[in-house]
Amino acid sequence: MKDFATMDDTNLTHLITKGKHVLFFTATWCSDCRFIKPAMPEIEAEFPDYQFIQIDRDQNIDVCEEWEIFGIPSFVVIADGREIGRFVNKDRKTKREITEFIKSLN
Repeated sequence: MKDFATMDDTNLTHLITKGKHVLFFTATWCSDCRFIKPAMPEIEAEFPDYQFIQIDRDQNIDVCEEWEIFGIPSFVVIADGREIGRFVNKDRKTKREITEFIKSLN
């Protein structure tokens, strides 16, 4: 998983122009984020066609505002620069919920 400590929306937009991406919005203080992080390598392995990008909410608050991310952890799926789905709410997410969400987009 790529980890971007700080970026701006222009950098992110350029990065996701081609291919399939899963943006994983998280924060170090977020207990629900810490809950799902150990499962992320397994989720990534299940979807080798996607590049997963971890975005720290606190270090990239402008990006979160631009993408309208108000709860974490949140997942936004991009295909060739276009959003095709999002799993965004304030609830804890399970590995099963995340994999079902991504599968539903294929």
